[in-house]
Amino acid sequence: MNVRRNPATSRPGSRIRTSIAVAAATALGLGALSACSSSNAADGDSSGKLDVVASFYPMEFLAEQIGGDHVSVTNLTEPGQEPHDLEISAKQTAQLQEADAVLYLKGLQPAVDDAVQQSEVKTKIDAATLTSLEEHGEEVGGHAEEHDEHAEEEHAEEEGHDHEAEGGKDPHIWLDPVKYAEVAEGVGKAFEKADPDNAAEYEKNTAALVKKLDGLNTQFEDGLKNTDSKVFITTHAAFGYLAERYGLTEEAITGLDPETEPSAARVRELQEMAKADGVTTVFYETLVSDDTAKTLANDANLKTDVLDPIEGITEKSRGDDYFQVMESNLQALQQALGAK
Repeated sequence: MNVRRNPATSRPGSRIRTSIAVAAATALGLGALSACSSSNAADGDSSGKLDVVASFYPMEFLAEQIGGDHVSVTNLTEPGQEPHDLEISAKQTAQLQEADAVLYLKGLQPAVDDAVQQSEVKTKIDAATLTSLEEHGEEVGGHAEEHDEHAEEEHAEEEGHDHEAEGGKDPHIWLDPVKYAEVAEGVGKAFEKADPDNAAEYEKNTAALVKKLDGLNTQFEDGLKNTDSKVFITTHAAFGYLAERYGLTEEAITGLDPETEPSAARVRELQEMAKADGVTTVFYETLVSDDTAKTLANDANLKTDVLDPIEGITEKSRGDDYFQVMESNLQALQQALGAK
């Protein structure tokens, strides 16, 4: 029986050359993969970018501003969603597990805190550790804690809804441009460590962001220096750091938790205080019901306006990003406080 052989494969020299070609192609492929993965600290993102999961908008904004083209950012909190009440889905848990880094603010979103603690993400950046936190809310107006006993018990039973950082500290640090700049510097250093190949770019972007935040701080200092009143009323105590920074007094209808209902005594106290301190406006938010604020304003014959805690950007926001909304907040405060 005659067997026909393919002359291209029957010669030993041809087989050797074929083996060498395959080996070279394999090595080339591995080299290309290696070059791709070495462009950042981890190779979890097929785009070659540092894959960052951010817990909510202020963290997403920092990651995008500092990371630029070298990061791919996923926000766990959808636009329009109240971040305090976020519950982590199975899909989001998977995203977190596969990420190169997570940027969050411990104490603001209990579900995120739990998910981060259980994840194996190599780079965990807690913004609360990058600046100093203080206690606000309980002492706002001296009476923010005066809810009726039933409301307090009901609130205490709501597992996972204590929206204070560890030790009872206020987590709303991004509303103070100075503290937000401190956090930005810490995030920049963390990105540099996680992705050393692009460290120079992260350092440059961080410096540019800090400079803009310094400018915003100056705007607030100058814009709120001379006002008829220093007192403003908000729905919940998100603006403690801002008030402290610029010599103002925040009087919150509720405490740090935007979902807490105020007591009748607290409402009466605010009405009396508004008359005594020349308060003209009750501020409400874009992501939380404005019913309580409008009721108080109507009863006390006051105006209402938006003071945005910038926990998320939506079509209702007065601006497209952090800086634009902060500038809108400044204008609203200037008008309400009678800036000169």
